[in-house]
Amino acid sequence: MIGKLIDVPRRAVAGLGAALVLACAVLLAAMTDSTMQPLPASAPSGEFSAARARTHLERFATEPRPIGGAAAERARNYLVAQLRAAGLDVEVQRAVGANASSGLASFGLVRNIVATRRGDDPTGTVVIAAHYDSAAMGPGVSDDAAAVAAMLETVRALGDAPLRNDLVLLMSDGEEDGVLGAQAFVREHPLGRAGGVLLNWEARGVSGPSLLFETSRDSAGLVEAYASAAPRPRGDSTMAALYRLLPNNTDFTPLTAAGFQGLNFAYIERSSHYHTAGDSLANLDPGSLQHHGSTMLALTRALGAADLPALRTDHDATYFRLFGVLITYPDALVWPLAGLAVAAVAGLAVVARRRRLLSVPRLVVAAVSGLVPLVVSALLAQGLWELLVAWRPAYDGMGGLLHRPDAFRAAVVAQSALAVLAWYLLLRRRLGPAALAVGGLAWPAALGVLCAAVAPGASFVFAVPVLFCALGGLVALLVGRPPAAAAALTLGAVPAAMLLSGLARVVLDGMGLALGGAAALVTALLALLLLPLAELPLRELPLPGPGRSTGRRYGRGAPVRGLRPALMVLIVPVLIAAGLADDRFDARNPGRTHLAYVMDAGTRTASWVSADPQPPAWTRRYVTARDTTALPPGYARGTTLWTGPAPTMDRPAEPRLTVLRRDGETIELRVSAGRAARSLTLRIERPITEATAVTAGAAPVTVRVAGARANTWPGEVRFRGLPDAGARITLRVQGADKVRITAIAETDGLAAVPGFVPRPPELVPATREDGELIAITRTYVV
Repeated sequence: MIGKLIDVPRRAVAGLGAALVLACAVLLAAMTDSTMQPLPASAPSGEFSAARARTHLERFATEPRPIGGAAAERARNYLVAQLRAAGLDVEVQRAVGANASSGLASFGLVRNIVATRRGDDPTGTVVIAAHYDSAAMGPGVSDDAAAVAAMLETVRALGDAPLRNDLVLLMSDGEEDGVLGAQAFVREHPLGRAGGVLLNWEARGVSGPSLLFETSRDSAGLVEAYASAAPRPRGDSTMAALYRLLPNNTDFTPLTAAGFQGLNFAYIERSSHYHTAGDSLANLDPGSLQHHGSTMLALTRALGAADLPALRTDHDATYFRLFGVLITYPDALVWPLAGLAVAAVAGLAVVARRRRLLSVPRLVVAAVSGLVPLVVSALLAQGLWELLVAWRPAYDGMGGLLHRPDAFRAAVVAQSALAVLAWYLLLRRRLGPAALAVGGLAWPAALGVLCAAVAPGASFVFAVPVLFCALGGLVALLVGRPPAAAAALTLGAVPAAMLLSGLARVVLDGMGLALGGAAALVTALLALLLLPLAELPLRELPLPGPGRSTGRRYGRGAPVRGLRPALMVLIVPVLIAAGLADDRFDARNPGRTHLAYVMDAGTRTASWVSADPQPPAWTRRYVTARDTTALPPGYARGTTLWTGPAPTMDRPAEPRLTVLRRDGETIELRVSAGRAARSLTLRIERPITEATAVTAGAAPVTVRVAGARANTWPGEVRFRGLPDAGARITLRVQGADKVRITAIAETDGLAAVPGFVPRPPELVPATREDGELIAITRTYVV
């Protein structure tokens, strides 16, 4: 009982045909997931034009716009003027936003732009949201200026056409520092507490289609509206289901927590430029801007005319694309579909057993042992990343998001395929091809059931491929005729090739090679599903005894030894070498380096600081050793800092801290950072449990804090965009009569430091939040 599911007379032709069909399916999936063709400025006035939207980017998105900076003010003035010229009612909400994480309280003086347009007969409010601030390291053209420009172009394209529902455009501030603007909007603004339908727009790269990657709960009605209104809907519910399990957040998070129903969109390709100077106009894919804007305009029109309460549902929807069509169904079908996939696998096993192609013990061993190539694939991918970082330490600071990763991605795929192939060839004679083919379906089928329980929106990506593969196998066995049987197996594998290859691409785009094990796992699952097709070019195994076989034999076929697995392994080092040769840093695709200037105003000593594991030559002109003893108390974060002596600055922006009150664990402070500084950070040598911030003209805000900061003093308070007049900060500090607090005034850029030489074009500032800063510190004992 070690037979093949089917055997065919022209094995090589059948195998090649199946490979071509699957290759075409993968190519079709990639093509249908592409962006849109950008429209020129001469496009009809009622359509969205990426060229027209780009003109706005040229006006306000050519420089970094961190919260509280002069560039943010210039951008805000431009956006307000454009919205008012379009006839909207515009206000600028000034408030303190707040957020908390482990050991950290984050505050920021935000200025949200809120523009409204009243509907003719409103059933509710449609809120379009994006943030106009950027990370301090780059102009943030994609993250998130492109969406803001799309909002302006959408308003223009709408013109005077009536909308039934109220429309609100929220251009938030302080998203990059912990969704501070959105948090202030829902806490203090009447429209933030009124609820409605939310369309939020983001980016984590500079290219790719605009993906629906997150939904609020019970959003089936909104998903159906998106599927029918969007010109080219992209994304699937796997992303939404998995995103809910991650700690990541955007403005979508506080808004939906406040009661908004919503959809969240982003493009994520070429993410090596994310949060760097490379997020620029030169790198923006106009097709991504067009896709963002065309979707935004279509949904604004559709939802602006809809009966919004009628879109409310009490369930989620599964949605995904197959053959270019967006398929949706309610979550009530998730469990039946997962169960049907399991039943189809069981049915295939029963038929194969009755035809004496496998035995139950061999099937069980095959299914259980299928875990081995899955685990090995993931470990090999993670090992590949460690190897790349060891060979090229600069990769470590890129978080796995490389400029030219294609060869490395191919190596991940090759490793996974080889892991499954090695497992298969080792056990083929012992367990039989049919047992391995049917047993290989067990793990994706089990994942379909597991996801149905914990992440229902992701269940389809396993259940649907398993169902079709198992049905293809059943048809092949029942039909019997070799050509038809081979066609059934091949067609049954097409959904697996399309869905799982697409998932692997998204995982690599979103997570990068640093978490390549996730993509490797998906690839290995796909390889398990395709095992029956791998059998097509191979001949039947002989049964014990001379002249005996497990069934009909059609010619010689291709013996297993003809595959030369040992030679195939060489493809991995070849791909790695090709990747290292191709992915070199240059002015268009620069490397990253971290550097900060730190001066203790009390001792008048200054240091250069870098967190690079292996600083490049430019950085090494400033840092020389791993000695942090000269740094101010509490400043050092991490154990791998490089430092070097630096010149002192005359009259830098210096922090000031005055104790207003001390009552046990409660400490009330007046803090300021100096006129030139944009932000202030307080490092506290004991954990904090609560922090309150008060500034003139804004309501006080309190956050509770749990846990402690890692690898530095346990308590920290940040205030981004601190006004010149400062703020009043009240802390609850655990224990001790005396507490040291180091205040750090932070100014963007290093050009003011005497003797500073700018980076060469092949280097940009790293994304670490304390980089590219002049940090002037003073330590106080309270």
